[in-house]
Amino acid sequence: GNSFNQGPGKDNLFAGQIQHASKQITVDKQYKGIVDCIVRIPKEQGFLSFWRGNLANVIRYFLTQALNFAFKDKYKNIFLDGVDKRSQFWRYFAGNLASDGAAGATSLCFVYPLDFARTRLAADIGKAGAEREFTGLGNCLTKIIKSDGLKGLYQGFNVSEQGIIIYRAAYFGIYDTAKDMLPDPNNTHIFVSWMIAHTVTAIAGFTSYPFDTVRRCMMMQSGRKRADIMYSGTIDCWRKIAHDEGGKAFFKGAWSNVLRGMGGAFVLVLYDELKKIINTAAVFCCCCSILI
Repeated sequence: GNSFNQGPGKDNLFAGQIQHASKQITVDKQYKGIVDCIVRIPKEQGFLSFWRGNLANVIRYFLTQALNFAFKDKYKNIFLDGVDKRSQFWRYFAGNLASDGAAGATSLCFVYPLDFARTRLAADIGKAGAEREFTGLGNCLTKIIKSDGLKGLYQGFNVSEQGIIIYRAAYFGIYDTAKDMLPDPNNTHIFVSWMIAHTVTAIAGFTSYPFDTVRRCMMMQSGRKRADIMYSGTIDCWRKIAHDEGGKAFFKGAWSNVLRGMGGAFVLVLYDELKKIINTAAVFCCCCSILI
C-alpha cells in the first residue's frame, strides 16, 4: 500500500481504481471520477460505506509502520556499514534505497492478507445484506481461505513486492539522502522536513502507482469461478489493462493518493523528531547512570 493516512473515503476510492475488474460494477455504473465516486457512494451504499474496510486498514497500518521502522534500521546496518555519505554519495544513496526497499518488502509478507481484505471490502459495493459478498473482515478472510486456500489471500503478491520495493526505496531512500545533505540534518526546521517528505511521498506514489493498480486488480480475482477470472497472471493483467484502457488506466485515483500522502509525509517527520527525543533521553540516562 502506498498511502498512509486513515479516514473516510480512503479505501472506497479504490473502487474507481479497480472498477473494471469488479463483477459488481457494470460498465454503465462505473464511476466517472473522484467527485462522482464521493457523491454516489452515500446515495447507493449508505454513508458508513466510506469506512468499509477501514478496520483492516487501521490494523495493517500500525503493523506496517512498526515493522518498516524496525526492519529499516536493521537493513541500514547491513547496506550502509562503513559508508561515508560525503565521499561515497552514490553508494550511500543506493544503500538507502536498498535498505528501505528491503524493509518494505519484508513487512509486506506479514501484512498482505490485511491489505487484501481491505481492498475486497472496499470494492464490495451494494447495500448491506444480500447484495454484498462479505459481511466484514473475518468473513472476508474465511470465505477466501475456504474457496482458494491461504494462497488466495496472497493474490497479486509478486507485483506488490515489486511495487513496495520501488515505493519504499523512493519514500525513505530519497528522504533520508535529502535530509542528510542539509547543512545541519539534526536541527532542520520541522516545516522544511515536512516539505521534503511531502515531495518525496508524491514522487514515490506516482512512481509505484501502476503496480498498485495491477495488484488490486489481481486481488479482485480471488474467490471467483474459473470462467470469471479475467487475468491469467500479473503480466497478462498489465497487458490487458494497457490494451483495453490505455496507459492512463494505471493512474486512476493517483491524484487523490498524492493528496492523502500528506499523512505519510507527517509520519516521516514524526519519526525523525521522535528519534531526536529518544536519543536525547538515552544520553541523559547514560549521564545519570555515570553520576550515580
